[in-house]
Amino acid sequence: MALLVRLLAVAGALALGPAATLAGPAKSPYQLVLQHSQLRGRQHGPNVCAVQKLIGTNKKYFTNCKQWYQRKICGKSTVISYECCPGYEKVPGEKGCPAALPLSNLYETLGVVGSTTTQLYTDRTEKLRPEMEGPGSFTIFAPSNEAWASLPAEVLDSLVSNVNIELLNALRYHMVGRRVLTDELKHGMALTSMYQNSNIQIHHYPNGIVTVNCARLLKADHHATNGVVHLIDKVISTVTNNIQQIIEIEDTFETLRAAVAAAGLNTVLEGDGQFTLLAPTNEAFEKIPAETLNRILGDPEALRDLLNNHILKSAMCAEAIVAGLSVETLEGTTLEVGCSGDMLTINGKAIISNKDILATNGVIHFIDELLIPDSAKTLFELAAESDVSTAVDLFRQAGLGTHLSGSERVTLLAPLNSVFKDGTPPINANTKNLLLNHIIKDQLASKYLYHGQTLETLGGKKLRVFVYRNSLCIENSCIAAHDKRGRYGTLFTTDRVLTPPMGTVMDVLKGDSRFSMLVAAIQSAGLTETLNREGVYTVFAPTNEAFQALPPGELNKLLGNAKELANILKYHVGDEILVSGGIGALVRLKSLQGDKLEVSSKNNVVNVNKEPVAEADIMATNGVVHAITSVLQPPATRPQERGDELADSALEIFRQASAFSRVRRLRGLPPVYQMLLERMKH
Repeated sequence: MALLVRLLAVAGALALGPAATLAGPAKSPYQLVLQHSQLRGRQHGPNVCAVQKLIGTNKKYFTNCKQWYQRKICGKSTVISYECCPGYEKVPGEKGCPAALPLSNLYETLGVVGSTTTQLYTDRTEKLRPEMEGPGSFTIFAPSNEAWASLPAEVLDSLVSNVNIELLNALRYHMVGRRVLTDELKHGMALTSMYQNSNIQIHHYPNGIVTVNCARLLKADHHATNGVVHLIDKVISTVTNNIQQIIEIEDTFETLRAAVAAAGLNTVLEGDGQFTLLAPTNEAFEKIPAETLNRILGDPEALRDLLNNHILKSAMCAEAIVAGLSVETLEGTTLEVGCSGDMLTINGKAIISNKDILATNGVIHFIDELLIPDSAKTLFELAAESDVSTAVDLFRQAGLGTHLSGSERVTLLAPLNSVFKDGTPPINANTKNLLLNHIIKDQLASKYLYHGQTLETLGGKKLRVFVYRNSLCIENSCIAAHDKRGRYGTLFTTDRVLTPPMGTVMDVLKGDSRFSMLVAAIQSAGLTETLNREGVYTVFAPTNEAFQALPPGELNKLLGNAKELANILKYHVGDEILVSGGIGALVRLKSLQGDKLEVSSKNNVVNVNKEPVAEADIMATNGVVHAITSVLQPPATRPQERGDELADSALEIFRQASAFSRVRRLRGLPPVYQMLLERMKH
């Protein structure tokens, strides 16, 4: 039975055809782009490809989907034209390109694909044409007519003046002794040429561009009876030196040579692999302030990071760049490599002065500006490129610059410039102490911070970490940008000036005359010990005005019943710490009373139960206080009838409050409060 089932399965698969049994080979990026071009051109007939032509040039590109819609190459506009796909030709009177090109030998195929100059130079040699017309299997990377025409006159003269040696060798270097189609052209591979077995470097990029010694493959896979022809946009030459050897030869790399030697990177640049070196010239080093340059050159680790930031992990020829892309360096950072017309750009800057110097283990582009990674910078240097210059200037004025420029392992909490739009604090002892509490005694990374973690500052304070759904905060200040990790220090950009906790919640309330009535109420309700002990509380603290705004009947009931008073006050206390930066669209915070508070934030205004918070983020060692101008009512509470007289317990609370608040705050009060003052005089 089992055998019958297997036989039926095989029979079914055969009936469905090969596609059902075996997946077809994956198409190469070049083939995918060619397929897309053919798809875009099908309305013009069979085997028609859409081609993007750079306006004002003869450069053409098979288009991918993104380029098709953008209609740009290196930021320059293109026009769409339609032509026969490689390997096909038109037939008079018929639509599209229905006929396959007739197969002929390599020599004749050169004329068909637009490389008649290569054909002409082949004729001048004694040996090459018979090989191209005879039996065998070859691949030729044939320069276009424009490629030959663009050669410097002295180079072309040296070739044609000795056709049976120089020209013959040059042409043989463009040939491989077997048929190689684009699906075999893998990124980073080397093909053995027919000139002294010298290598030809192949790079096949994800955007479909294929380069041969950094010459772009224009049209590929033109079959011949004795091989295949690929049309390329440059005349290529042999490559004999590795990257390190090229650095040693070029005079403009004198400083780079010394730096590479000091960092011990010689073995990397002369070893196997395929790298891109963005090689800073002597001029690039001279642009850096001498103090910065000497510091980096004298620090092996910073120097190694600097140089590794100039080495890309793969070979990147200029012709492969048709739009911006992110590439990773050996240092681990990401550079944005792009182009603007004929110029290559790094991080948006056209700093490449010479491109595509090919080496056996990669390619070199000369750059005239150093790419200093964050990991080689001081905190001062990191801040110079961030939106925290005002804060850093305060540290400098306060005499704390050595902490930001030395070898001390610290993390700087630097508020954004916008925090100081209304001015900066005067530099005095208090300000210096506040700034010291913005410097943490360790070099941190935000991704390793956790909720409840304690951090120690140079000012001696303990700061707490709060992790919320969409924010990471240290006390009242939340991190507003990605970390910048320097050589010794890390920069955390924050959304406000940090205020370290100063005592318990009760200490905070007692120290602020706005809360004198609340303090008296807390004491009367027996909650003083709760708000003094260790914990994590969020207190929405009604000000004196909030109590005074209550209808007399409600105030009388509230202050005359200790149990009810405690219930109301507990409703103002959340059971976790919630700073304003941790509040999203809506947070439901459980209170000590049991019901939940609805806390929201919009346009930098915090609301609790839809009532605005007058002042947020007064930090305490066991919580945070937010001042509010109304007394919150739990859901089950209902307003009661007003009374004209205050209970005796209420009177006692107001007597306690007088110790914390000045009488001037009670002037112009409603009759019930005037009566209270009269009674308090006796």
